[in-house]
Amino acid sequence: MAAMFVGVDWSSEGWLAVAFDDEGYDHTEVFDEIGELWQSYEESEPRILINIPIGLIESGRAERPCDELARSVLGPRRSAVLTPPVREATRKRRYPAAKRVNERKSGSSLSKSAFAISDKIAAVDDLLRNVPEARSAFRESHSEVCFRALAGEPLQHSKRKAGGYAERMRILASHDPDAPPVVQAVAEATGGADVAIDDVIDAVVLAYTARPASAPLRSLPPDPPTDDKGLPMEIVYRAPDPLTTEPEA
Repeated sequence: MAAMFVGVDWSSEGWLAVAFDDEGYDHTEVFDEIGELWQSYEESEPRILINIPIGLIESGRAERPCDELARSVLGPRRSAVLTPPVREATRKRRYPAAKRVNERKSGSSLSKSAFAISDKIAAVDDLLRNVPEARSAFRESHSEVCFRALAGEPLQHSKRKAGGYAERMRILASHDPDAPPVVQAVAEATGGADVAIDDVIDAVVLAYTARPASAPLRSLPPDPPTDDKGLPMEIVYRAPDPLTTEPEA
């Protein structure tokens, strides 16, 4: 089986996976469970970039260095980076309970946006802790950091607005003239699944970042720390030079 380079984003209906091989865009699939996604790709020695936090705080200071650095390079788009819950809080099913655990363990509150994906964070965490082969294949990334790296400058518009869609499509097309038809093919391949167009674009840029290119794959921070379970706390991107921080607006 050919090596696969996969970008994964959680949509409201499942895990959206966009896969490239050495020749280019290969296929798109939506999975109900992250374990199903792993089983589909494990034989291909994949590189999987996923838009979900990997490497979690157990207790103490809530902010991971990679999240702080990501905000600093995004400039106007810094609010796109969430602070994930501490590990124990990701296992709580109700927001009040998760918030109490997060406050007790880290001294910080928990946003409802971060709680909304906490079960997905826990699912990825469980997979990587229990399956050593998956641990070496998955790396955390962030679509906004990937777009920032491809653009060479901070983006100005939210991805959920028309101007943001156009901005990101221009960036993708500048990176690869075939990107617009790839986005169209991915959107069509989702079929009847409830997948928003911004999720499609996020998964596509993650897949392009995973795919080998002349620019190296880098991480924020360059030498990422690991959490108590040995998982790296990093956000990866691809760029000729390291991203530099942007001043506060």
